[in-house]
Amino acid sequence: IPTAMASEPGEDFAKFLTEVKLIEKRDSVLTSEQQINRLLRPGSKFFNMNPFDVLQLPLTASPAEIKKQYRKLSFLVHPDKNRDDADRAQTAFDAVVTAAKTLEDKEGRDKVMQVIEGAKELTEQKLKEKRKQAKKEGRDRIEEDSPEKYEQFLRGMTAKLFADMEMKKKHLEQREFEERKRKQEEEEAEDAKRKKEEEWKKTWEDTRTGRVDSWRNFQSGGSKKKKVKGFNTMRPPGLKPEKRQS
Repeated sequence: IPTAMASEPGEDFAKFLTEVKLIEKRDSVLTSEQQINRLLRPGSKFFNMNPFDVLQLPLTASPAEIKKQYRKLSFLVHPDKNRDDADRAQTAFDAVVTAAKTLEDKEGRDKVMQVIEGAKELTEQKLKEKRKQAKKEGRDRIEEDSPEKYEQFLRGMTAKLFADMEMKKKHLEQREFEERKRKQEEEEAEDAKRKKEEEWKKTWEDTRTGRVDSWRNFQSGGSKKKKVKGFNTMRPPGLKPEKRQS
């Protein structure tokens, strides 16, 4: 709730809460087509990470309220009910199912609440800065003092935190994937090296007998050169001295 509104008399504060409830009531009567469009609007990937936003429920919703709202929305966006837009209906239906499961799980709901509380704190910080700037400019109010604008601002901030959280998660998963891939490649290289060494040893052992026999033959003179018969047995005729005639 905006600080400026919270500090005003009880009558104004009650009016503020009434306006918030009217906004929630307006959104609660959307048709099947409107619900599908809402769940698939631009930025829905991150908006739909907030299960309270998906199911259009207050943060204090009880398990019974969650179950009731899930049945209502799942019926409205079910692909069988929207056969002319079955693909988009399926995506919307999946978002509703995921949101309900998240809120039914205590650990999942606690994580969501941590993000929402963080978004509230950031929202108040940002609006405090805007009010300070508005005061310098001679304005007493900012547009977020309107319940609807405040709700939009808070939802946007919540979606941003969910988006940041998702990006960090993806970045961590990518790093872990690359680390696993690196280790796998190292293990495969080591395994290939080991197999190569084993094959070399096996080849060495398999040829051991042949090497020993070859060495023994060499030692026994098997490799000495043999003389060829008839080679160098003929000699050139000797030269006779000439006789001089008297």
